[in-house]
Amino acid sequence: MQDVKELMREILSAEAKAIENIPVTDGYGKAVDLIVEHVNRRGGKLITSGMGKAGQIAMNIATTFCSTGTPAVFLHPSEAQHGDLGVMQPDDLLLMLSNSGKTREIVELVQLSRNLNPGVPIIVITGNGDSLLAQEADVTLLTGGTPEVCPLGLTPTTSTTMMTVMGDVLVVATMKAIGFTRREYAKRHHGGYLGEKSRK
Repeated sequence: MQDVKELMREILSAEAKAIENIPVTDGYGKAVDLIVEHVNRRGGKLITSGMGKAGQIAMNIATTFCSTGTPAVFLHPSEAQHGDLGVMQPDDLLLMLSNSGKTREIVELVQLSRNLNPGVPIIVITGNGDSLLAQEADVTLLTGGTPEVCPLGLTPTTSTTMMTVMGDVLVVATMKAIGFTRREYAKRHHGGYLGEKSRK
């Protein structure tokens, strides 16, 4: 059996290289411009969505945006088909995560969203630039398609790490674009260590 420390070094190296190889494109600027325009200027919100592990990353991205001055909610793609799509309002926009770009529930959510709001902008994070989801997006942000570190090549591991980092880029760039301050952070984060730290 392989030594765990050796395995750890391999995984750290593989995931670090994957992050370094995320394509740096103009898409990030376009995505931030859309978020600022629709949420911070027009008063809409960012709706994130993803299925399975990608959905958990989408949920984390939404909560991070909320605490940094950009209202966001996570919409479960399956629940969206049973009425939760009603959370969408005219000035909202979507951020969808799917490594394959083929996740049925996410692809279906594109059409459902446009049936309700034909002009809704869609930002997609995916590892498949040729997918239907990527083609339907207003802005596509590619992970670079690095293989998963899972020994089966199946479990979302590397892909979710990259999605997390890409979400961080969008959050931080949006914070800078809107001039988000420590004082504003404190208003949204009263409890815990970070709340206390933000008020010092």
